[in-house]
Amino acid sequence: MRTERNLTRRLERVFARLDREPERPTHVVMPTMSRHRIVLFGLTLSFYLTIVVAVLATSWLVALDWQVMFFRPYQQWPEIHAFLDYWVVLGQRGPTAVMVTAWLGWRSWRQHTLRPLLMFGTALLLLNVTVGAAKYGMGRAGPHYATMIGSNEMWQGGDIFPSGHTANAVVTWGILAYLASTPRARRWLSAVSAVISLSVGLTTVYLGTHWLSDVLLGWAAGLLILLALPWLERPVARVEAVVLALRDRWRARRSGAGSPAAPVPAPVPQRPREPVGATRSSTRPSALLPQGPHTPRGERTPATPAVSRRPAGARGSARATAGDPQRA
Repeated sequence: MRTERNLTRRLERVFARLDREPERPTHVVMPTMSRHRIVLFGLTLSFYLTIVVAVLATSWLVALDWQVMFFRPYQQWPEIHAFLDYWVVLGQRGPTAVMVTAWLGWRSWRQHTLRPLLMFGTALLLLNVTVGAAKYGMGRAGPHYATMIGSNEMWQGGDIFPSGHTANAVVTWGILAYLASTPRARRWLSAVSAVISLSVGLTTVYLGTHWLSDVLLGWAAGLLILLALPWLERPVARVEAVVLALRDRWRARRSGAGSPAAPVPAPVPQRPREPVGATRSSTRPSALLPQGPHTPRGERTPATPAVSRRPAGARGSARATAGDPQRA
């Protein structure tokens, strides 16, 4: 019984939290391009260029790549092969982008802000441009397609340098730590994203799909994008303001078109009232009135009728009275 009550209370708390009125958080501290971050960016960029130069020069790093490839980790520990086949999916761009987009979309809806989605979209755009350009620009072939032992396999039509799985894992899971609302959540998410990105990169080496130097360059490429995100906060804020303004205009236009104004009733024709003292002859239809200008009754010239208006019987009795004085 106690267990059921505790579970019920927890569920009520969860639903009560979900039913709260969405509001934009005011305590979120956006990361800035501090000196510490600039120094890390410079060091990471130097590491990136060092890896590229070491591979181009066919240095000791390329020899290490061949040693790891001949070691064949997937044959040394075959019992974990099935698990790592699924684990490496955490570095694939499609599934991870869908999961993270769903989570950040829910956050954007709850907090009335587009910043999480816009920052994630910007990071993915940078990832595709920078990593894609490096992949196809250097064209390194993978371990399964190597042609000469000890060579760097550059410009062989490949697309594995740097490792896309590794760079995508760093950016996709690291963006969650970057967008965290509290310092505590940022620390925990940073640790989780570091574990995922490191393990995904090593998994590709275990499976034999990437050289070790590919993974090192993928870590550096993803970290460069995360460190450069504060430089993009202002452009993203401007884009968000424009999008929200367009949304408000569209809503206002839609609400104005959806609720038309109430129709004005047509006036009911009323018969004009006759003035006091007016006769019915003045209200006759215009078709029965004589043509010509209308003059008031007081200004009309009196006319003598040509025929007497008395009835015939009355005229006869009047004549008889006038001719016979006795009857009068």
